[in-house]
Amino acid sequence: MNQSVNDFHARLKGSFQGMLQWSQLDALWSRVKIGEWYVYQLGEALPQSPLKGDALAQRIDALDALLHQEHDETYCGIVYADDAEVPTLIKVYDPSHMGSSCSTASSPPGWILSVTPPQAIESHAPVPNNRRRWWQLFSK
Repeated sequence: MNQSVNDFHARLKGSFQGMLQWSQLDALWSRVKIGEWYVYQLGEALPQSPLKGDALAQRIDALDALLHQEHDETYCGIVYADDAEVPTLIKVYDPSHMGSSCSTASSPPGWILSVTPPQAIESHAPVPNNRRRWWQLFSK
């Protein structure tokens, strides 16, 4: 592995802060939307360029709506940022493919948002066709 791959994977295994409340996630998304982010769904091709502006806002809004719809809880707890105030790497777990809440640390996230180009993450679970179709709506 080259150094950038090693650096990315080391950062991915680093310390993260969970967005426990939906209001914390709302605040995180507002910070994300003003930047440029690579948005990567595991099992899909790595993004070649970052999203910004309306394209980024549209992707974040769609992801947020999906999380609210499928994680029907009064708390969030499935989004983690390396720094909640100045994030550079965010892991978003797929609410329909998490298993038990205790296993989240060992299962890969469904999506990665990063200010630097992400590297491929191995996942042994196939991406369900409904997720693949949902993702492709925004990849055109």
